[in-house]
Amino acid sequence: MNWILSLIAQHGLVVLSVLLATVAGVFVLQQRRTPQSMAAWLLFIVVFPYLALPVFLMLGFRKQGTRFPPLRFTDLSHAAQSPHRTAETFRCLGAPPATDGNKLRLHDGPADALASLEAIIADAQDQIDVLLYILDDDASGKRFVAALTERAKAGVAVRINIDRLGSLSRPRRALRKFVAAGGELRFFSPFLHPPDNGHMNLRNHRKLVLVDNRFVWAGGRNIGNEYLREGPKAWYDLSFSLSGPAVQSFIDLFASDWDVTGAAFNDDRSRHGPAGGEAVLQLVPAGPDEPCDALHHGLVNAIHGAQRRVWITTPYFVPTEALTLALETAARRGLDVRLMVPGRSNKRVADLARGAYLRALDRAGGRVLRHEGMLHAKAGLIDDAGWIGTANFDVRSMLLNFEYSLFLYDPQSVASLEGWIESEAARCTEGVTRPGLARRILEGVFRLSAPML
Repeated sequence: MNWILSLIAQHGLVVLSVLLATVAGVFVLQQRRTPQSMAAWLLFIVVFPYLALPVFLMLGFRKQGTRFPPLRFTDLSHAAQSPHRTAETFRCLGAPPATDGNKLRLHDGPADALASLEAIIADAQDQIDVLLYILDDDASGKRFVAALTERAKAGVAVRINIDRLGSLSRPRRALRKFVAAGGELRFFSPFLHPPDNGHMNLRNHRKLVLVDNRFVWAGGRNIGNEYLREGPKAWYDLSFSLSGPAVQSFIDLFASDWDVTGAAFNDDRSRHGPAGGEAVLQLVPAGPDEPCDALHHGLVNAIHGAQRRVWITTPYFVPTEALTLALETAARRGLDVRLMVPGRSNKRVADLARGAYLRALDRAGGRVLRHEGMLHAKAGLIDDAGWIGTANFDVRSMLLNFEYSLFLYDPQSVASLEGWIESEAARCTEGVTRPGLARRILEGVFRLSAPML
């Protein structure tokens, strides 16, 4: 009798596994993915259903459900008079239009970035809105929270939205004092959530500080010693200060992410910084709240249309097949294609996954520049346009995480970015390494996981 019950239980488990695998497979086929991604997930589900199903529930979804509406921008009246061709492509894909009359300044290293950040916080009169992926529990993180706490005590409305996973190591005591002083603290995408609240793999990687709806401090820097202190362990990163009509897009971005946490934004979103500058700028978001994958598709289009150069700076390089083909084709067309990456990043898995991509670009005629330090900047140039932001040149940033890139179209801003990239290129060694058989096999194993994202 026992063997019959055991047989029935085993049969029931097999039937249940097949049903769940079928449901998961249907979800995979309904999602907008590359054929490689679909094939990888389906193979994983069929071969290892007991392992694949829980992994898929945690990591297999790309876009948010209907609970979170798409990101919407409220100010479409300050569009530049003669928009760049790339700006028009992004606008057609759902990004806000490029605006002129902005003031943009790239920060000259960690000390300048910190000084600029503390200056706008100290000068805040009405409100400070903070959106971060990492808020570290170190001297820089505590100093930052203490400055916000002082402004909250002075009557300034201060809101902090941090990613729960990115900020696992956060200054908890300092944040409790901040809340006690009247500040608001929200966490993006908690670990434990009902199925329709989002998924563990959808992280908010955006970083910005918005003061009085007039001034923005943003870019690739998180808040921590690696990003804001000079020294041998300092990371090489890039951030900027901004005022002008383009600030409105950052207001809308913060408002959307604040609403996702369950708190109503409630502010007048129509304010933005004063005009008077010459920078022509366009904020291009990426993420589950952006239905058209504007950043990814726009970059693919811009690279294919490039006539002179494609320069990319990124800490992690595991691109999609479309971006890989666009870069290699640009290199074979004889364009000046340069890729700057850290010689060794802080993520061993990412370094293993990138190896084959680096060598393929090198064979196609592109220049691979390996930085001596931990390069964390996410920036680039395509002909006479450039960008700075939070998005790495990898699958996760382009198709999964909540990200943004600020595109630059005026000659002065592009020249400033070009100068920064060239100064960092002086710290690089050109070329790729030739690994042995064991290393190539290991790289192949980690590269296989990229399409599953």
